[in-house]
Amino acid sequence: MSFLVFIPLFLMVGVAAFIQGSVGIGFALIAAPVFALVDPSYLPVALLILMLPLNFLVFFRERHEADLKGAGWITVGRFFGTFLGIWVLLALSLRQLEVAVGLLTILAAVIAILAPPFSPGRVPALGVGLFTGVTETATGIGGPPLALLYQHARGPVLRSTVALCFLVGEVISLVILTISGAVRSEQVVAAAYLVPAAIVGTVLSRLVHSRINGPALRMAVLIFSIVSGAVLLLKG
Repeated sequence: MSFLVFIPLFLMVGVAAFIQGSVGIGFALIAAPVFALVDPSYLPVALLILMLPLNFLVFFRERHEADLKGAGWITVGRFFGTFLGIWVLLALSLRQLEVAVGLLTILAAVIAILAPPFSPGRVPALGVGLFTGVTETATGIGGPPLALLYQHARGPVLRSTVALCFLVGEVISLVILTISGAVRSEQVVAAAYLVPAAIVGTVLSRLVHSRINGPALRMAVLIFSIVSGAVLLLKG
Protein backbone atom coordinates (compact mmCIF):
# COMPACT_ATOMS: atom_id res chain seq x y z
CA MET A 1 0.00 0.00 0.00
CA SER A 2 1.55 3.27 -1.14
CA PHE A 3 1.64 6.39 1.04
CA LEU A 4 -0.72 8.23 -1.35
CA VAL A 5 -3.26 5.45 -0.95
CA PHE A 6 -2.71 5.02 2.79
CA ILE A 7 -3.51 8.62 3.82
CA PRO A 8 -7.00 8.79 2.23
CA LEU A 9 -7.80 5.30 3.55
CA PHE A 10 -6.63 6.29 7.05
CA LEU A 11 -8.87 9.39 7.06
CA MET A 12 -11.81 7.45 5.63
CA VAL A 13 -11.52 4.72 8.28
CA GLY A 14 -11.42 7.34 11.04
CA VAL A 15 -14.55 9.10 9.74
CA ALA A 16 -16.40 5.81 9.23
CA ALA A 17 -15.53 4.67 12.77
CA PHE A 18 -16.73 8.02 14.15
CA ILE A 19 -20.09 7.61 12.39
CA GLN A 20 -20.62 4.04 13.54
CA GLY A 21 -19.57 4.92 17.08
CA SER A 22 -22.17 7.69 17.06
CA VAL A 23 -25.10 6.01 15.30
CA GLY A 24 -24.49 2.27 15.64
CA ILE A 25 -23.96 1.45 11.95
CA GLY A 26 -22.21 3.00 8.99
CA PHE A 27 -18.60 1.79 9.04
CA ALA A 28 -18.88 -0.93 6.41
CA LEU A 29 -21.33 1.10 4.32
CA ILE A 30 -18.67 3.80 3.94
CA ALA A 31 -15.50 1.71 3.98
CA ALA A 32 -16.48 -1.25 1.79
CA PRO A 33 -17.05 0.74 -1.44
CA VAL A 34 -13.79 2.66 -0.92
CA PHE A 35 -11.81 -0.54 -0.34
CA ALA A 36 -13.48 -2.04 -3.40
CA LEU A 37 -12.26 0.88 -5.51
CA VAL A 38 -8.72 0.82 -4.10
CA ASP A 39 -8.22 -2.96 -4.10
CA PRO A 40 -11.15 -5.43 -3.90
CA SER A 41 -8.80 -8.14 -2.61
CA TYR A 42 -8.84 -6.40 0.81
CA LEU A 43 -12.51 -7.38 1.21
CA PRO A 44 -13.95 -8.69 3.40
CA VAL A 45 -10.98 -9.62 5.63
CA ALA A 46 -9.44 -6.16 6.19
CA LEU A 47 -12.89 -4.74 6.92
CA LEU A 48 -13.68 -7.46 9.47
CA ILE A 49 -10.34 -6.95 11.26
CA LEU A 50 -10.82 -3.16 11.45
CA MET A 51 -14.27 -3.59 12.97
CA LEU A 52 -12.98 -5.70 15.88
CA PRO A 53 -11.57 -2.81 18.00
CA LEU A 54 -14.36 -0.50 16.81
CA ASN A 55 -17.18 -2.74 17.99
CA PHE A 56 -15.39 -3.76 21.18
CA LEU A 57 -15.05 -0.11 22.22
CA VAL A 58 -18.66 0.73 21.32
CA PHE A 59 -20.00 -2.31 23.19
CA PHE A 60 -17.81 -1.69 26.24
CA ARG A 61 -18.89 1.96 26.41
CA GLU A 62 -22.60 1.09 26.71
CA ARG A 63 -22.37 -2.57 27.75
CA HIS A 64 -24.95 -2.26 30.56
CA GLU A 65 -27.64 -1.40 27.96
CA ALA A 66 -27.06 -4.38 25.64
CA ASP A 67 -29.92 -6.80 24.89
CA LEU A 68 -27.97 -9.96 25.68
CA LYS A 69 -30.90 -12.32 25.02
CA GLY A 70 -31.56 -10.84 21.59
CA ALA A 71 -27.85 -10.84 20.79
CA GLY A 72 -27.72 -14.53 21.69
CA TRP A 73 -30.42 -15.48 19.17
CA ILE A 74 -28.84 -13.27 16.52
CA THR A 75 -25.48 -14.98 17.10
CA VAL A 76 -27.05 -18.44 16.66
CA GLY A 77 -28.45 -17.36 13.30
CA ARG A 78 -25.20 -15.64 12.44
CA PHE A 79 -23.19 -18.80 13.08
CA PHE A 80 -25.12 -20.81 10.49
CA GLY A 81 -25.31 -17.83 8.16
CA THR A 82 -21.51 -17.66 8.07
CA PHE A 83 -21.28 -21.11 6.47
CA LEU A 84 -23.93 -20.09 3.97
CA GLY A 85 -21.90 -16.93 3.31
CA ILE A 86 -18.87 -19.05 2.39
CA TRP A 87 -21.04 -20.99 -0.06
CA VAL A 88 -22.39 -17.75 -1.51
CA LEU A 89 -18.83 -16.49 -2.07
CA LEU A 90 -18.17 -19.58 -4.16
CA ALA A 91 -21.54 -19.77 -5.94
CA LEU A 92 -22.28 -16.15 -6.86
CA SER A 93 -20.29 -13.40 -8.47
CA LEU A 94 -19.69 -10.24 -6.44
CA ARG A 95 -22.05 -8.32 -8.75
CA GLN A 96 -24.88 -10.80 -8.26
CA LEU A 97 -24.40 -10.70 -4.50
CA GLU A 98 -24.39 -6.89 -4.42
CA VAL A 99 -27.67 -6.74 -6.36
CA ALA A 100 -29.34 -9.29 -4.08
CA VAL A 101 -28.18 -7.64 -0.85
CA GLY A 102 -29.07 -4.18 -2.17
CA LEU A 103 -32.62 -5.18 -3.10
CA LEU A 104 -33.24 -6.98 0.19
CA THR A 105 -31.86 -4.08 2.25
CA ILE A 106 -34.07 -1.52 0.49
CA LEU A 107 -37.10 -3.81 0.86
CA ALA A 108 -36.41 -4.27 4.58
CA ALA A 109 -36.06 -0.51 5.08
CA VAL A 110 -39.32 0.23 3.26
CA ILE A 111 -41.15 -2.39 5.33
CA ALA A 112 -39.63 -0.88 8.48
CA ILE A 113 -40.93 2.57 7.54
CA LEU A 114 -44.47 1.25 7.08
CA ALA A 115 -44.51 -1.18 10.00
CA PRO A 116 -45.75 -0.17 13.48
CA PRO A 117 -43.27 -0.10 16.40
CA PHE A 118 -42.18 -3.58 17.51
CA SER A 119 -39.84 -5.30 19.95
CA PRO A 120 -37.28 -7.80 18.59
CA GLY A 121 -38.35 -11.40 19.18
CA ARG A 122 -36.62 -14.75 18.84
CA VAL A 123 -37.71 -15.57 15.27
CA PRO A 124 -36.84 -12.13 13.79
CA ALA A 125 -33.52 -12.18 15.65
CA LEU A 126 -32.64 -15.60 14.23
CA GLY A 127 -33.61 -14.50 10.72
CA VAL A 128 -31.61 -11.29 10.92
CA GLY A 129 -28.62 -13.18 12.32
CA LEU A 130 -28.77 -15.67 9.44
CA PHE A 131 -29.00 -12.91 6.83
CA THR A 132 -26.22 -10.90 8.46
CA GLY A 133 -23.96 -13.96 8.58
CA VAL A 134 -24.34 -14.37 4.84
CA THR A 135 -23.87 -10.73 3.85
CA GLU A 136 -21.05 -9.82 6.24
CA THR A 137 -19.03 -12.97 5.53
CA ALA A 138 -19.40 -12.46 1.78
CA THR A 139 -19.12 -8.67 1.51
CA GLY A 140 -18.17 -7.25 4.93
CA ILE A 141 -21.54 -5.44 5.19
CA GLY A 142 -24.07 -6.59 7.78
CA GLY A 143 -25.20 -3.54 9.74
CA PRO A 144 -28.53 -2.50 8.16
CA PRO A 145 -30.54 -5.64 9.08
CA LEU A 146 -29.32 -5.50 12.70
CA ALA A 147 -30.04 -1.79 13.01
CA LEU A 148 -33.50 -2.19 11.45
CA LEU A 149 -34.29 -4.88 14.02
CA TYR A 150 -33.50 -2.44 16.85
CA GLN A 151 -34.67 0.77 15.15
CA HIS A 152 -37.31 1.43 17.85
CA ALA A 153 -34.92 0.78 20.74
CA ARG A 154 -33.13 3.51 22.66
CA GLY A 155 -29.80 4.63 21.25
CA PRO A 156 -27.61 2.91 23.87
CA VAL A 157 -29.50 -0.37 23.40
CA LEU A 158 -29.16 -0.28 19.62
CA ARG A 159 -25.48 0.70 19.61
CA SER A 160 -24.35 -1.75 22.29
CA THR A 161 -26.39 -4.72 21.03
CA VAL A 162 -25.44 -4.23 17.39
CA ALA A 163 -21.77 -3.81 18.39
CA LEU A 164 -21.85 -7.02 20.44
CA CYS A 165 -23.45 -8.95 17.57
CA PHE A 166 -20.89 -7.55 15.17
CA LEU A 167 -18.00 -8.39 17.48
CA VAL A 168 -18.98 -12.02 17.97
CA GLY A 169 -19.95 -12.43 14.32
CA GLU A 170 -16.69 -10.95 13.05
CA VAL A 171 -14.68 -13.39 15.13
CA ILE A 172 -16.76 -16.29 13.75
CA SER A 173 -16.34 -15.06 10.16
CA LEU A 174 -12.59 -14.51 10.51
CA VAL A 175 -12.04 -17.95 12.04
CA ILE A 176 -14.00 -19.69 9.29
CA LEU A 177 -12.41 -17.59 6.54
CA THR A 178 -8.97 -18.46 7.96
CA ILE A 179 -9.77 -22.17 8.02
CA SER A 180 -11.06 -21.97 4.44
CA GLY A 181 -7.81 -20.29 3.31
CA ALA A 182 -9.40 -16.95 2.38
CA VAL A 183 -7.22 -14.84 4.72
CA ARG A 184 -3.96 -13.55 3.21
CA SER A 185 -1.07 -11.72 4.82
CA GLU A 186 -1.47 -8.52 2.75
CA GLN A 187 -5.06 -8.15 4.01
CA VAL A 188 -3.93 -8.45 7.63
CA VAL A 189 -1.04 -6.01 7.16
CA ALA A 190 -3.30 -3.42 5.49
CA ALA A 191 -5.79 -3.66 8.34
CA ALA A 192 -3.03 -3.39 10.96
CA TYR A 193 -1.84 -0.08 9.44
CA LEU A 194 -5.39 1.32 9.64
CA VAL A 195 -6.42 0.08 13.11
CA PRO A 196 -5.24 3.32 14.85
CA ALA A 197 -7.65 5.33 12.66
CA ALA A 198 -10.55 3.07 13.69
CA ILE A 199 -9.68 3.48 17.37
CA VAL A 200 -9.33 7.28 17.17
CA GLY A 201 -12.62 7.66 15.30
CA THR A 202 -14.45 5.48 17.82
CA VAL A 203 -13.03 7.35 20.81
CA LEU A 204 -14.00 10.71 19.30
CA SER A 205 -17.58 9.49 18.81
CA ARG A 206 -18.01 9.75 22.59
CA LEU A 207 -18.38 13.49 22.05
CA VAL A 208 -21.70 13.14 20.24
CA HIS A 209 -23.14 9.63 20.67
CA SER A 210 -25.35 10.54 23.65
CA ARG A 211 -27.12 13.23 21.59
CA ILE A 212 -28.24 10.82 18.86
CA ASN A 213 -31.34 9.04 20.12
CA GLY A 214 -35.05 8.53 19.53
CA PRO A 215 -36.51 9.69 16.18
CA ALA A 216 -33.19 11.11 15.01
CA LEU A 217 -31.49 7.75 15.51
CA ARG A 218 -34.28 5.84 13.74
CA MET A 219 -34.17 8.25 10.79
CA ALA A 220 -30.37 7.89 10.55
CA VAL A 221 -30.71 4.08 10.55
CA LEU A 222 -33.36 4.12 7.82
CA ILE A 223 -31.42 6.57 5.65
CA PHE A 224 -28.19 4.60 6.00
CA SER A 225 -30.02 1.37 5.14
CA ILE A 226 -31.75 2.74 2.03
CA VAL A 227 -28.61 4.50 0.78
CA SER A 228 -26.46 1.42 1.33
CA GLY A 229 -28.96 -0.75 -0.51
CA ALA A 230 -29.10 1.70 -3.40
CA VAL A 231 -25.29 1.92 -3.61
CA LEU A 232 -24.94 -1.86 -3.69
CA LEU A 233 -27.73 -2.18 -6.24
CA LEU A 234 -26.24 0.44 -8.58
CA LYS A 235 -22.73 -0.93 -8.13
CA GLY A 236 -23.93 -4.44 -8.91
